[in-house]
Amino acid sequence: MALDIDLVLSAADNTQEAAEAAEYAAEVAARYDADLHLLHVIDQRIVRGLEAGDLASDTVAERQQWITGHARQHLPEDGSVELTQSGAIGFSADRLDQTPGSVILTVADNLGADFLVVPRVTAHGSPEEILGKAALHVLEYAEQPVLSV
Repeated sequence: MALDIDLVLSAADNTQEAAEAAEYAAEVAARYDADLHLLHVIDQRIVRGLEAGDLASDTVAERQQWITGHARQHLPEDGSVELTQSGAIGFSADRLDQTPGSVILTVADNLGADFLVVPRVTAHGSPEEILGKAALHVLEYAEQPVLSV
């Protein structure tokens, strides 16, 4: 049974694991002649740092560009895979049900994604890693096939 995939969504935070997941997502998109969407999920601490002026928006943008670059390196050179991206805040003080996992699933549904790629929990448990635990939520509740890298 062949999969019919038109859009692959890859969730990314600011970790090496997210960059590797984006590479896998690019490979899947190329394999199925699908498009790729990178969803940059922004941690609550990053938002607070930006608001307080402790963190420069350029720093956040550079890290997102770094992850995008990893994905772009694995896309076909003929331009057959379109790469798009967006950002979302993974937590909300106003909405208790807004978590990184729920944000990924909502964006996937809104975009009509057919396949999801998320980084998995790592042994080091870095504070920057907000998607590792979200992977479990996505694996459990996604209607689409999920690759956890």
